[in-house]
Amino acid sequence: MPESPPLYAYVLDADDDLAQELDIRTGVAARQVATARVLDAAPSECDLGPWFRAVGHGPGLLILEGLLAVHTRIVDRTVTELVGSGDLLQPMERRTDEMIERATTWRALRPTRFALLDEEFAQRVLPWPQIAHALLRRAERRTDDLDAMRAISCQPRLAVRLTLLFWHLAERWGRVEKSGIRLSLPLTHRLLGQLVAAERPSVSHALARLAQAGLVTGAPGDWHLHGRLDEHIGSLIERTATDQRARAHAVNPRRTA
Repeated sequence: MPESPPLYAYVLDADDDLAQELDIRTGVAARQVATARVLDAAPSECDLGPWFRAVGHGPGLLILEGLLAVHTRIVDRTVTELVGSGDLLQPMERRTDEMIERATTWRALRPTRFALLDEEFAQRVLPWPQIAHALLRRAERRTDDLDAMRAISCQPRLAVRLTLLFWHLAERWGRVEKSGIRLSLPLTHRLLGQLVAAERPSVSHALARLAQAGLVTGAPGDWHLHGRLDEHIGSLIERTATDQRARAHAVNPRRTA
């Protein structure tokens, strides 16, 4: 269970992007009433169910800082979504006619802090519709991110899926360095597999090939992307063509000569 200290926060102070939706005068007035209960989760599995019930018909749980993995399991397969500061998690409503059973769990990968935006919060900020509009855009942004992840997972080659995943995450969490981009995320091989729909042994093999090619190196918590994305994709396409020619030659050496 997440820890639940009796703390409250000025949401506009804790979320700078949300505060920028308002001018200085309205921001000062809104700040006093835009307060919310704070929830802290240590790095481990956490049950957010009780807090979603506390949200009721409010906007949801706003992540103020940290990193959270959202796992969705159907039958014997699990897919994962990464969410972090600024993301809005909303209560999940199950349809009565759902035929496929699924289970959702959450794991804090770093110390994570949430603001509980319940129905009372929504009522208090009604005079400032900019806040509600900004929170709605947060939910839409998360949907866009899921669409991108779905498109990445459709790539047939695992090495390409992993490369696109790293660069996609680097847009938000990467840090530019002379040799490329550093991605300081605790992404284990198992977690990477859940992000790109692959088994852990296959992920380990694909990462070894990427490291051998000098494209992606490092380990969980300290990944390095060398060069540029177009160079990565070009290199992978060239390697794919070379592998295909090699396989064709092995099957029919005369035809490929």
